[in-house]
Amino acid sequence: MTDPSDQSKPPPPQDLPQGARAKASDLSRRRAERVRVSEGRATLDEAPPDRNRVIFALENSAAVARGITVTLPAPLVRPCDLEGLGPAELRPALDEIIVSKHADAGLDTLLTTGLLDALLPEVSQMVGFGDGEWRHKDVWKHTKQVVIQSVPRLEVRWSALFHDIGKVKTRTISETGEVHFFGHAEVGARMFDKLERKRGLFKADEALSGTIRFLVLHHLRASGYDESWTDSAVRRFTREMGTHLDDLLCLSRADITTKRPEKKRRGIAQIHALAERVATLAELDAKQPPLPTGIGELLMSEFRLPPCKLIGDIKRALEAACESGEIEAGQGSEYYVDYVTKHRARFGLAAL
Repeated sequence: MTDPSDQSKPPPPQDLPQGARAKASDLSRRRAERVRVSEGRATLDEAPPDRNRVIFALENSAAVARGITVTLPAPLVRPCDLEGLGPAELRPALDEIIVSKHADAGLDTLLTTGLLDALLPEVSQMVGFGDGEWRHKDVWKHTKQVVIQSVPRLEVRWSALFHDIGKVKTRTISETGEVHFFGHAEVGARMFDKLERKRGLFKADEALSGTIRFLVLHHLRASGYDESWTDSAVRRFTREMGTHLDDLLCLSRADITTKRPEKKRRGIAQIHALAERVATLAELDAKQPPLPTGIGELLMSEFRLPPCKLIGDIKRALEAACESGEIEAGQGSEYYVDYVTKHRARFGLAAL
């Protein structure tokens, strides 16, 4: 006699029709897989820190960045796995990734291994930030494109990676739906400072660290150029960018990632025009002194002064004003005499 309770139990797989047996087998497989994954996560969370996970992830990412196909997946990296690893162990592979031809693929591999989030959360926060409903470009995709469009120099490539990290904290949407990132360059520079205090990836190379911060802070400066800038404004820009000028212009060109050909052409032409103007003025200034010949004699005649130390002081003050961009260099003598006349007290002539 059949036990009624047996009727509520599912028949063994061998008693099911072929299609049903396949479905039951697949269900069992998926249940077993979920158990294994769950147990694997628990085991990973409980496992002690393992620096080899980081090293393996770096090696995989560097290989991918060089264009090598990697078939062996890297184990997931946790923040605790970074314990005991400093710039000396991390930077060589990271530098190799950032300057490689396929740096974008290498960065994505750092992301999938969990190392990017563990090491540079300020960067990983850009992943999936934008596009779609937000009406602005995906910041992570844009960043990767800027990196690979940049010249393969550490200063420019690292700056390209960090240049937009401030956007995550500064996004605002106006009543009309316009998206803005006011002050994101300044915020990004402060975020880089915080990252350096925490990780110290560039602590051993202060020049590189300073350049990265400078370029993040000023990466929008060149894109603000137009033909209305006076020679004085261009000279001031050149002076303020200093030794970082070439790197900044390279980053500015790479930062143009629009898919619209005409807009891209205009943007690159704008940066090129600024670079040409900087070069032209530098060449002119190298050949031509800031003040015209005979300015000293004209100052003595205008203010009825004999040859004296004051005339030399006035000329040096005028040269400094030209250098700072306060007044134009290379003008006629009357231009500078008129300026001194309007600012007598500044030049020690108040009593005359």
